[in-house]
Amino acid sequence: LLKVLSHIDSILQSPRAPPLLFRPSKGPVQNYIKENGQGCEFEHLPLTIEMWADQLVALKDLHRSLRKLSLELLPWNTKDPQDNRESTRVEDLQLIVDAILEELEHKEKNSQTQSLQTLSAIVSHFQKLFDVNSLNGVYPRMNEVYTKLGEMTNAMRNLRELLELDSSAPPTVVVDTVAKLCDIINKKVTEQVQQLLGTQDIHSIINKLEEHECFFPPFQALIQDLLCLLEISNVDDILPTVQNLK
Repeated sequence: LLKVLSHIDSILQSPRAPPLLFRPSKGPVQNYIKENGQGCEFEHLPLTIEMWADQLVALKDLHRSLRKLSLELLPWNTKDPQDNRESTRVEDLQLIVDAILEELEHKEKNSQTQSLQTLSAIVSHFQKLFDVNSLNGVYPRMNEVYTKLGEMTNAMRNLRELLELDSSAPPTVVVDTVAKLCDIINKKVTEQVQQLLGTQDIHSIINKLEEHECFFPPFQALIQDLLCLLEISNVDDILPTVQNLK
């Protein structure tokens, strides 16, 4: 028994042993044991071994928790290095932690790579849409697009208010409404021209315009001759001047 205790004590005293939480006391009881030679070398062993046993139990609990975390982060990795053993080793826990850390680092690198690829794709798409040849031209074109968009937004808002449309009306509705107004205005103008010329037939309108083209040049020449002959400059003075000559 003393040989076993000595072997255990040598293990506890080796550099590889963890720091002892339970040290032999140095009080009156310890001095009495030393003086009487009653096992003063091994009285701390039960407490230390008990502490180690508790740590082994805690190691199993830690392994169980790490396995749960591993299954959450690495659901495809169902293999457990401790499946075929009853005891739990620190190496097993270290393998699980290393696998988790490696996966997290891999995800972080992939996330950064995907972000760069996504940003590059967005910039390239913007260049194609707005005909930008270089990266230096992206920001000026963005500002130009933003300005134009603001102008268009204000114009559409003003048109909706003038046309008494709902603020949520899409641009197609605004365009259709403007087109209908233009049709109404064109019809009214046509009707007014027809009423002015006294005809409802487009061919009659053409004939009257042709008659006007035939009549107006000689009439204009006659008026110019009268102005020169009467030595006046205003058409309204022709009739009074002729009456005075009579």
